[in-house]
Amino acid sequence: MWIDTHCHLDASEFAGEADQIAMRAAQQGLDWIVIPAVARDNFAAVAQLARRLPNCAYALGIHPMYVPQANENDLRVLRETVAAAMDDGRFVGIGEIGLDFFVPELKDGPLRDKQEYFYSEQLKIARDFGLPVLLHVRHSVDIILKYLRRITVPGGFAHAYNGSFQQAEALIRLGFKLGFGGAMTFTRALQLRRLATELPPEAIVLETDAPDIAPAWVHPGRNSPEELPRIGAVLASLRGIGVDELARITSANAMAALPRLGQMVQLSPSSQPSQSAPRTA
Repeated sequence: MWIDTHCHLDASEFAGEADQIAMRAAQQGLDWIVIPAVARDNFAAVAQLARRLPNCAYALGIHPMYVPQANENDLRVLRETVAAAMDDGRFVGIGEIGLDFFVPELKDGPLRDKQEYFYSEQLKIARDFGLPVLLHVRHSVDIILKYLRRITVPGGFAHAYNGSFQQAEALIRLGFKLGFGGAMTFTRALQLRRLATELPPEAIVLETDAPDIAPAWVHPGRNSPEELPRIGAVLASLRGIGVDELARITSANAMAALPRLGQMVQLSPSSQPSQSAPRTA
């Protein structure tokens, strides 16, 4: 079993192809794809896609790069949508949320303050509903950690992790797994590959962030969840373990971090997509 913990399968780059891509991914052993929302406008889209495809689940949240266009009412709608989604087995957490201080216009001034406000308010939603979070952490790990220490949530993932070992250890202590994907496949990514190799095995999950962060053999083309098993094979080689063992470890980690996903797998094993290909719309 492979699990892609972060894939924007609803993105415009996949328009008209999502069902076929999910089917091909399932045929390659990708049992689950987690699709995070990025803004109020795609809450319904990610939910509908996950309900339609038997190897997909979804999360709801407002991405930091969409915060400039967001307003207070979006937070209200998010809370209401999450409340309604708690009865949906395909709904697994809050995300994609977090902070992005890499983009120059977002890292200082009012937009930085607005990012931090939306991040903290979404952490409160996760706390209130007992849900894990899918974190966007770009040039912002220390501030991400500051809020996590103030607002207790039941863990989740730090998506596309690229911080220090010390910051990784702090996230792990707070119950978070660290996501690795296509960036790790580049031989020049020495620090990232060292992190992926030396961090505790129970702390690592796999992701594609498709259509972004394409692996070395696809770059600069469009990434796809179909690449996840090959990305996993790179990580297995770096860690000196078998591919099957790596798949087992990272999938177990994903289900531990997303208990609703783990429950769905345990309660409905016969419906896992490795045993029945996704149907088309």
